[in-house]
Amino acid sequence: MKAYSLFKKDWQSELRTRYAINSLAMFILVTISVILFSIGSEKITGYLTGGLLWVVIFFSAMSGLSRAFVSEEERGTTMTLHLIASTTTIFSGKLIFNLLLVFLMNFVITFLFFILFESFIIKNFLLFTFAFLLGNIGIAVSSTIIAAIISKASSKGTLYPVLSFPILLPLILTLLELTKFAMDGNSINDSIVEILVLICYDVIMLTASYLLFDFIWKE
Repeated sequence: MKAYSLFKKDWQSELRTRYAINSLAMFILVTISVILFSIGSEKITGYLTGGLLWVVIFFSAMSGLSRAFVSEEERGTTMTLHLIASTTTIFSGKLIFNLLLVFLMNFVITFLFFILFESFIIKNFLLFTFAFLLGNIGIAVSSTIIAAIISKASSKGTLYPVLSFPILLPLILTLLELTKFAMDGNSINDSIVEILVLICYDVIMLTASYLLFDFIWKE
């Protein structure tokens, strides 16, 4: 219940300021527009559009998810959170907020790719759905713990992409492979190794985040 209250507070604050929503919306529109203008009338393969999808998602996450804890430092509410909530509650509330933001963001990006790129054709929607759901969870969990780490640093803007790239790279590479399989129409049984990799990644990142967050938050 306390985690939900923290999520509700963050969501209402975001609806008032619209910092993350506006930055994400502008980044998505500008990036996809640049891609379309660069391609022009050229024909591109489905594999390339699948790769571009996750590249846009990766950089969108870096532009909009870094302020989960930075905003608390800027408003001076960090000490208040220390007093009224446990570290588990704080991380859970921030994670729920980032999960909602990631799913909304990536749904819009994927929808735009389906509309704007003729070669973006998914033959196995169930496989792509598995990749989409597990990938979004992994991105949200990783982004939340990275945001907690950089909130204590002085150079927040540059530190976030430096930390997120090596952490998210295995996830993005696996998602690229699964998207390729989904475009080829491969069955879930043929892609079980990659799906298990995503599940293991999500479980490991979630477990490590909860174990490390108490130390990160109190330091």
